[in-house]
Amino acid sequence: MRVLLVIHDNDSYVHNFPMGSAYIAAYLEAAGIEVDIYNQDVHHWPNQHLTTYLNNNQYDAVGLGVIAGYYPFQKMLEISEAIHSSNRNFFYFLGGPGPSAEPEYFLRKTRADAVVIGEGEETALELMRKVAGKEPLNQVKGLAYREGDEVAVNERRPVIKEIDSIPWPAYEKFPFLHYQLIGVPHRQRSDKVMTMITGRGCPFRCNFCYRMDPGVRLRDPEAIVEEMRHLKTNYGINYITFQDELLMTSEKRTEELCRAFIKAGLNMRWLCSGRLNFAKLDTLKLMKEAGCVFVNYGIESMDDQALRNMNKKLTTKQIVKGIEATLAAGLSPGFNIIFGNIGENQEVLQKDVEFLLKYDDGSQMRTIRPVTPYPGSDLYYHAIENGLIKDCADFYENKHLNSDLLSVNFTDLSDDEFHDALHEANHTLINNYYENKCAAVLEETRHLYAERDTSFRGYRHP
Repeated sequence: MRVLLVIHDNDSYVHNFPMGSAYIAAYLEAAGIEVDIYNQDVHHWPNQHLTTYLNNNQYDAVGLGVIAGYYPFQKMLEISEAIHSSNRNFFYFLGGPGPSAEPEYFLRKTRADAVVIGEGEETALELMRKVAGKEPLNQVKGLAYREGDEVAVNERRPVIKEIDSIPWPAYEKFPFLHYQLIGVPHRQRSDKVMTMITGRGCPFRCNFCYRMDPGVRLRDPEAIVEEMRHLKTNYGINYITFQDELLMTSEKRTEELCRAFIKAGLNMRWLCSGRLNFAKLDTLKLMKEAGCVFVNYGIESMDDQALRNMNKKLTTKQIVKGIEATLAAGLSPGFNIIFGNIGENQEVLQKDVEFLLKYDDGSQMRTIRPVTPYPGSDLYYHAIENGLIKDCADFYENKHLNSDLLSVNFTDLSDDEFHDALHEANHTLINNYYENKCAAVLEETRHLYAERDTSFRGYRHP
C-alpha cells in the first residue's frame, strides 16, 4: 500500500517541523506501509501542482492534517478541491485537532472519505489496513467516515498509554535544511533547530483549549535523551524546541528531565512551554544549567476573576512571582496573553499591557490577541449555549475570519469598542518593542566606533 501525506503551506518563509504527520509516517512505515511526503510547506507549490502530482503518481490513500484556525481551514478547502480534481482514485482522509472536534462538518465540507479523530497513529494504521482490504470501517475506533450522503462517527479510541512505544518521527523523510532554520528566541545564526516532544497532553483544562485527549502521558527521560543524541549526531542539531502542550507538568518532572540532560552532557540548548505555578527559582536555575534558554508561558490574563472564569488554575500573584523567578534565573520568559474571555473589560486589558511593559526583556515582540472559542473547547460550547455561535459552520464561515480579529464577543464592549481597545493596547506594545530595538542598535553602533569593536559583523538580521 502507498500513502501520500500532504503538508500544507501556511505562508511562512520557514515552517515548523510537522511533528504530527512525521509521527504518522513513522508509524505506518513501521507496519510495512509505504509513505511519501508532499512538502507544499517547503516549496510553496500552488494547489494545482498537487493535482498534477497526483495525476502522475499512484497512491492508495492521501492524508491531510490541520489544526484549528481560519487559515488552516481555508487551506484545507483549497487542497481538498485540488485533490478531488485529480483523475486518480484513492482514499482521502483528514486528521488533526481541527477536524477532530467536528468531524461531520469537516467531512461534508471537504468531501473527504474519513476523519481520524484525536491521537492518530493506531487509528490511521487500522484505517489503512481496512482500505487496503476493502473492508468496512464501522469497527475502527477513533474514526468518522462518509457512506454516500451519510456520516458515521465511531466510538472514540483510547489514547496510547506508553508513548515511547511509538517510533520516533520519520525525520529522514523531511528536508532538514528547511526546518532547522526556523526562528526561535535567542538562536545564534549557526544554530540548527529541530522539534521534539517529552510527552503528550496536559493536566489542566482551560476553557479556550480545544485539546480532546484526556490527561497527560510522559516519555522516559532516557528515551528523550537518546532521541536528542540522534538528532545531534546525525543531523547536527544543537537547539531543540520542545513542542509539548506543557513540558513543565510538575516541578518533579521538570527537574527529572533537567538532570537527565545534564548527565548526558549533550550541550544542547532548548526552549519549552512552562507553567507559572511550577516556576520556582531552584527549578528554573536547574533548567538553565540543563541548556534551557526560553520558557513560553500561557499567562492569558492579569485579572484573577478572569483567570477563574477561564479555569486557568493560576493567580496573578503566581504569575508575577513566576516571571520574576524566571528572569532571576537568567532565563527568558514568553508572555502569551489573550483578551476577551468571559468577564474581561478594558480595565483588565490595561493591566495586561502594564504587565507586559514592566517585564519585557525584548526577546520577542508581544501583542495581545482576542480569545477564540475553537470547536472542541468549553468556550465554544458556552458560545453555542448562549446563542453567540450557531454551529461549526457559523464559526468557520462567518465568525472566525482572522486570528487577530474578534470572532465571538464575550465582553460588554461593542465589537468596535473591542477592536479600538485592542488596537490601542497593541500600538503601545509594538512601539515599546521597536523603541527598545532601536536603542539596542544605536548602542551597538556607539560601541562599534567608540570601542573600535572588531567583532562587529554588520547590521544583520538574526
